[in-house]
Amino acid sequence: MIVEKTIFHNGRIFTSNPNQPYASAMIVSKGRIEWIGDEKDMAEMEGGRVDLQGRRVLPGFIDAHLHPVYLANAAKQIACTAPLVHSIDDMVNEIRKQRELTGAEEWIEGWGYDEGKLTDKRAPLRSDLDRAAADVPVVVTRTCAHIISVNSKALELAGITKETPDPPGGQIDRDANGEPTGILRENAKHLVLNAMPARSIEENATLLAELSPFLFQRGITAITDLMALRKPIDYLDMYNEARDHGLKQRTVLYYIWEDLKKEMILDENKTNRENPVHIGGIKLFADGSVSGRTAWVNPAFLGDDENYGISTTSQEELLEAAEAAEKHGVQLVVHAMGERAIDQIIDTFYGKKGWLQDAPSIRIEHAAMPTEQAIKRAAETNIAFVPQPIFLFAEIESYLNNLGAERTKTTYPVQKMLEAGIKVAFSSDAPATAWADPVDPFVSLKAAVTRIAYDGTDTGQDQGVDIETAIELYTREAQVITRIPDVGQLKPGYYADFIILDQDILEVSPEKIDEVSVEATYMNGEKVFQK
Repeated sequence: MIVEKTIFHNGRIFTSNPNQPYASAMIVSKGRIEWIGDEKDMAEMEGGRVDLQGRRVLPGFIDAHLHPVYLANAAKQIACTAPLVHSIDDMVNEIRKQRELTGAEEWIEGWGYDEGKLTDKRAPLRSDLDRAAADVPVVVTRTCAHIISVNSKALELAGITKETPDPPGGQIDRDANGEPTGILRENAKHLVLNAMPARSIEENATLLAELSPFLFQRGITAITDLMALRKPIDYLDMYNEARDHGLKQRTVLYYIWEDLKKEMILDENKTNRENPVHIGGIKLFADGSVSGRTAWVNPAFLGDDENYGISTTSQEELLEAAEAAEKHGVQLVVHAMGERAIDQIIDTFYGKKGWLQDAPSIRIEHAAMPTEQAIKRAAETNIAFVPQPIFLFAEIESYLNNLGAERTKTTYPVQKMLEAGIKVAFSSDAPATAWADPVDPFVSLKAAVTRIAYDGTDTGQDQGVDIETAIELYTREAQVITRIPDVGQLKPGYYADFIILDQDILEVSPEKIDEVSVEATYMNGEKVFQK
């Protein structure tokens, strides 16, 4: 139910509107902001009143690069990462606790381990996981989501033995006797994952609906899914069903090009941005990850002069996907972390005119290591960058091991991007990072402002931004890039999607930004979360 008219007053409102950055009161009518400004300038009027009690108010956060289905599943799993898990023994203890709560038929799942962070400096083996629970299958996914560790029961149910050959594009790690160790890489992980009970569209929709209050608690009112699929379940159907179950966030889906190539499902109804769930783009991958040493880089990875990572697309494929995106009026969205992958995309489209009038037609996701020339050319071609500040903060060990300290400081050069005039949005990529609460915007904001990792490492402080800019990149600029209508700023005509904070984020010291939390979240002027 949308309340007719409500006056919110006595607040410290940061609007993300550059023409009117601050206000103390606003009038909300039929879910939208009718008026906003200084309370003393507000006309006398009838309506419900909400006293903001001098609290700081911000627009609702927009997570421009997220994996809600994975995150919803991870919320039901053990977080095998800091600050909960620091060693394989910690992991074993958490799995044992979980085993006491589960039935004999249930699989136990964990996510997010990074051997660089574990005191053991290695991935868990089947023998470790057998100590935790030998009678039920256990699957623990590495932070990158490309590698899993499983126990003996899981190997048995998947039919993996000494004789099982490596599948194409995958590897079963083996000990000196040729026995599987329990570590399955890339396509080998599907041998176990395909043996797990598949979730129905109904189950996934329910999980997504249960994620909604979890996101509201963190101030997130709009989301994206950067891995939307056609099969086995069509994500558009799944998210629409999730709305029937209670998912409230405005949602944009980006479908994998591999799927759309086989069957082009885009039409004007599915891409209509007025729909609360709609398709916003086509997604490709140009390389892998820094932590997995598969980003397509130049120079090579530290300590391995032969390893320049992996190129995973071609100029022809980029142009073909762009043609489809232009035809259907959606964005081309490309994952690229390494210098060479970013160059490939920018060189392919440099000097070409975009097809969208209101936003960048092309987005580069992550954009970890753009060269000076790439930054200049991206700005000239109106290519947007969507980096994740939490990566350097949470995964510092991998960056130092794979790039070295000095090169790490030059990654995600946000200040240079902004100075060049590139459109930038912040996001989390949750749950694909090694942090127990990877979707928390306050951790990302702290990381972006301080450019200091969780362990105190300097990650390039000259590329930090001020807190106002960081908030704008999570609100107004995230709207510009995701193209969700009428959100991201608090101004007349826009939806009344906003959050009330327990501390003034504009005044706390930068290293305490992640201690700020949400008191209440509103969507369409209606309270959807209260602490």
